Amino acid sequence: MFRPRSAALAAFALALAVLTPRAVLAAAEVHRFNFVGSATPTGIDAGDLNNVIDFYNRTVITPPPRGYDPVDAISFGWLFTGELRYFLTRNLALSGGVSQLRAKTSKEYLPALAQSIDVRAELITAPVHIGASYYLQPYNQGDFQARMFFGGGLVSYTHSRTTFEQVLAGVDSTTNAQLGGSFKFTNTQDSPGYYGEGGVHMFFASRYSVLLSVLYRSGHMARMVDERTGEVVIDPETHKPFSLDVGGFGFRMAAVLGL
Repeated sequence: MFRPRSAALAAFALALAVLTPRAVLAAAEVHRFNFVGSATPTGIDAGDLNNVIDFYNRTVITPPPRGYDPVDAISFGWLFTGELRYFLTRNLALSGGVSQLRAKTSKEYLPALAQSIDVRAELITAPVHIGASYYLQPYNQGDFQARMFFGGGLVSYTHSRTTFEQVLAGVDSTTNAQLGGSFKFTNTQDSPGYYGEGGVHMFFASRYSVLLSVLYRSGHMARMVDERTGEVVIDPETHKPFSLDVGGFGFRMAAVLGL
């Protein structure tokens, strides 16, 4: 009667002896060197590009005899980023990476059979950044670790470009003259800026981790020039040199791979 009970107790003790070390040893992995890939839905100011859209709406599209719906302003885009992050110390991480920010608005009008008016406004820029983040004390729960952090750095907005285009197809000569024909304006400029962010970095018992943060970007490009002529472009609304603002707040969602 006692032998089966003793055997069961011995088996249970053996199972604890085997499994307990594994549970104790399981812990969140924090790698010193990491690759971060992120997507950030973000607001965009768009600056004078929205002034151009508003001027076009008021003077070309919405007045009689057309009275078409206006072209929407640019206020939102996606920032995609590839970044390397290195933990210099337990609490300080250095980072550097390249991003792409792109946003556009477009409208198609069909005034008559086999006639179309296509309008498109777009901005694109490739920010290159370097910065640092300070990590606070971790919260640990089993093999899970979460660490709040805040940081910031410098940005260089490169290959920045705005495009405003109108394409007419099949329209009569009167409509073509009233709308100014087909055209495409492309402006470009580069500029420095900065960013700041704060959020949480979550580590697991794996080389993969997740980073979530609120990101603010400042990026103002003054005196944009015509890509064809190199001359400074004048804003038709304000009659001042054309500028572009790509700054705004966004929510960053990142997957992190420990290397």
